[in-house]
Amino acid sequence: MAIAVFDLDHTLINGDSDYLWGEYMVARGIVDEQAYRQRNEVFYQDYQRGTLDNDQYLAFALEPLTHYSIEELYAWRADYVDKWIKPLIAPGTARLLDEHRARDHDLLIISATHLFVSEPIGDLLGVPTVLATTPEIVDNRYTGRFLGTPTYQAGKVTVLREWLGDSHHDLAGSYFYSDSINDLALLEQVDNPVTVNPDDDLKAIAESRNWKIIDLG
Repeated sequence: MAIAVFDLDHTLINGDSDYLWGEYMVARGIVDEQAYRQRNEVFYQDYQRGTLDNDQYLAFALEPLTHYSIEELYAWRADYVDKWIKPLIAPGTARLLDEHRARDHDLLIISATHLFVSEPIGDLLGVPTVLATTPEIVDNRYTGRFLGTPTYQAGKVTVLREWLGDSHHDLAGSYFYSDSINDLALLEQVDNPVTVNPDDDLKAIAESRNWKIIDLG
């Protein structure tokens, strides 16, 4: 059975769920606005340029989770997904996912946004598998560390190949949808690379290689 793989941010949703989770935490007073917002903005710009130091970013992004109980965090997260993410689902997302379901493709999301944020968005979209950097939990508390390979740039290829081995799938007939030059390594692995409102660098490559370019609205 072929797989259809989807990036999340600026692909299935019209926004960056990781960056916006930071903004939500500021709005709710979960983190200090002055200390958090500026660094969040800098990391976001680095990601867009493809120059992000992902280890530094993950240390920054996961640290706030260490200060609260899982129950508090999950309640905030549910509110965030309902009020901030639902309105950002791209108009064409449901149709695209349904087209692949109709072809009996296995759907999965692979996102640089860590699993705490991305997993419930996968649930919202009805995508059963979400591959993302996994925050460590010890004694029912987030530690601020992560497990395994981060799903960023070439790390997405590593994690997907691990999943393929564990699930007995392969890349025959595979699709991958993304907006970002950060995902070039994975786009080059699949049989059907598709760019979604691509950034300028990815658009130039897509046009030069005759990759499909789509707009989900």
